Amino acid sequence: MGKVVISFKIFPSEATVDLNLLKEKIKKRLPKFASVHGFAEEPIAFGLSALIVHIILPEDRSGVLDEVENYLLKIKEISQIETIMVRRA
Repeated sequence: MGKVVISFKIFPSEATVDLNLLKEKIKKRLPKFASVHGFAEEPIAFGLSALIVHIILPEDRSGVLDEVENYLLKIKEISQIETIMVRRA
């Protein structure tokens, strides 16, 4: 079974959101078939940073991208998600 890595840019709902706590929430809220490969932080402006998360998903399952986005958007500290890259693992 092949795997894909999807990179999301996640924008916090407020500048005061603790990105370390947000990372933990993301890890806990993902569906069982998904796993976090890594995180990075990207400064946006005025002390606000976006969170870049790389998630490994099965290649043969349809609709996984939408499913993972829906899981992430249920986290109240996330205001917006942007898919920035999809590649084979």
